[in-house]
Amino acid sequence: MIFVYITCKNKEEAMSIGKSLVTIKLAGCVNILEQMTSIYEWEGNLEVTEEVVIIAKTNESLFNEIISHVKKIHSYTVPCILSIPIQNGNEEYLKWLEAGFKDYHG
Repeated sequence: MIFVYITCKNKEEAMSIGKSLVTIKLAGCVNILEQMTSIYEWEGNLEVTEEVVIIAKTNESLFNEIISHVKKIHSYTVPCILSIPIQNGNEEYLKWLEAGFKDYHG
């Protein structure tokens, strides 16, 4: 299992992407964290922007499909979509989470 970390321009975009990931069963659960400040260089300029973070919980086998799906609906030219491995967790929660994935076979 992995966390998929995605940044968005605002809560509306994050909600749309998050709902989409859960609805089409690419993620079992999505968390949205508001009011993050990002500092980065883009096209030669130092940028300081407010962003919203999505943390999607899913199976590693779905990561490439998530990248493809998010890139189609995200407003950024180069969206941040990163995977972070989940190494341990509450077994009951992990089983519940796994039941929400696209290719879950019980």
